Amino acid sequence: MNRCLPFRVTSFLLSVLLVGRFQVESAPKADEIVDLPGLDMKLTFRQYSGYLHIPGKIHLHYWFVESQEDPRNSPVVLWLNGGPGCSSLDGLLTEHGPFKIHTDGRTLKHNPYAWNKIANVLYLESPVGVGFSYSADKNYDTNDTQVAQNNYLALKEFFHLFPEYSKNELFLTGESYGGFYIPTLAVLVMQDSSLDLKGIAVGNGLISYKINANSLMYFAYYHGLFGSSLWTSLQKWCCEDGECNFFDSTSIICNIKVFVANSMVHNSRINIYNLYSLCETETHGEIRYMRDLNIIHRFENLLLKFPEQKRVIQLHMAKFQKPLKGGMPCINATASRTFLNNPEVRKALHIPAEVPEWELCNDLLFRNYKRLVQNVTEQYLKLLSTKKYRILLYNGDVDMACNFMGVEWFVDSLKQKLQGTRRTWIYKDGNETQIGGFVKEFTNIMALTVKGAGHMVPTDNPRLAFIVFSRFLKNEPF
Repeated sequence: MNRCLPFRVTSFLLSVLLVGRFQVESAPKADEIVDLPGLDMKLTFRQYSGYLHIPGKIHLHYWFVESQEDPRNSPVVLWLNGGPGCSSLDGLLTEHGPFKIHTDGRTLKHNPYAWNKIANVLYLESPVGVGFSYSADKNYDTNDTQVAQNNYLALKEFFHLFPEYSKNELFLTGESYGGFYIPTLAVLVMQDSSLDLKGIAVGNGLISYKINANSLMYFAYYHGLFGSSLWTSLQKWCCEDGECNFFDSTSIICNIKVFVANSMVHNSRINIYNLYSLCETETHGEIRYMRDLNIIHRFENLLLKFPEQKRVIQLHMAKFQKPLKGGMPCINATASRTFLNNPEVRKALHIPAEVPEWELCNDLLFRNYKRLVQNVTEQYLKLLSTKKYRILLYNGDVDMACNFMGVEWFVDSLKQKLQGTRRTWIYKDGNETQIGGFVKEFTNIMALTVKGAGHMVPTDNPRLAFIVFSRFLKNEPF
């Protein structure tokens, strides 16, 4: 029995006319955003900002934008950015929200490719400690299992606050470390019959540390980031019987060669999130969490695995420390930081005064986060075994942080029934038919690329991102 049903009926009787449509009035009025600074456009939808309270003194901040089309019948889409430790408000303000922030950090502009044109989108700042989310006891140590559980409880709390949406179709989406967040959450949601889960979509997701590391070496070499001499050395020391291991080889020479290659990939003048895009200037020194994950941790692992070779490893570390010290200023979050830390904006979003300033990523959370999941094969196989859910893994094809090749390898490894060969997917540009990328379809799951886009597909190509999102949501063919 749905305990929210009586409330839904009562709410329906109390419906009010809003922007020409009847809508259910049971959303928390205290959380409604009534006057957002920098917004000079008339909205045709409602939006809310507040907190979803989780047992254990955890308060996760959310920003919910209703569908512009038909809120009562549009699906609910959860969006999670990655990290771990980066804010989903980045997805709202720079990727696919109803408006995007100008570089001045004060004004907002209309986004014609907003995902809430066809869906109710819930942006959740998770884990606790990210963005405006906070813990009353200031305990921010967490792990993959706890985050999945807290995200599930946050969803339940959201539908308690917004019972009019509790029977809508539900989709879970995210990007980057969301490649772990989304399937681990989906496995919990699929066991809850009160939630109408229809599918999941992950953009440029981390799906396996090992596959991502192995595929990156091929991606980097064939995109010209290092030459044949280093590639030959990698093949010699890291490959055996036609199979290469660039992730956890027992050969110290292999590990050193991989470190050299990674140092070229993570060069401070190369945008790891989009190989063909320039690095943006970031005066604040934004966190480059993927650099830490792939380079700093690699040397730490080397020292643990080969303590007798400490001197050799340290000598190689010294060769490549300079670019690390210089940082990788490719992500500029100045505008978002300026906007979200404006006292008037915080007031409009109902952020308590004691909550610290908003940052794109929480470095301390990232460093203390316990990574219990190494790959999400088990979770995807559970979802696929039901034959109920649509699964889309999409990638900008010039991203190196979580490259498309590794995602395709991963989907292949699930050994699902192939539906035709890998092919182009197309879209209309005026009277012309254009290639949007490539797609490989299996029963209930597909791997898709977006041509020329990087790690944040909706930022690099908002139109194609919207086309992909729309076709997935409506179950239309590519």
